[in-house]
Amino acid sequence: MRAGTSVGANYRAAARAKSRADFVAKLGIVEEECDEAAYWMEVIMTLKLLKPSRVAKLHVETGELLATIVASIKTARRAPWS
Repeated sequence: MRAGTSVGANYRAAARAKSRADFVAKLGIVEEECDEAAYWMEVIMTLKLLKPSRVAKLHVETGELLATIVASIKTARRAPWS
């Protein structure tokens, strides 16, 4: 739960970045937290703490979100800051 909610909180912080370097650094934290949330979902499914059907869609969505964050970091590193 904490890793999942941290993604949104850190993304909000990234949106208020003071510079490109600050933005990229904060998005890096978002990436880490999103990956951690994915890890805990994998643990939950592996240990069968919940039915896989309850977690599987969230896990797929987490992977999609992670891919979007990584693409955003790559774009921010090469795009001009305005």
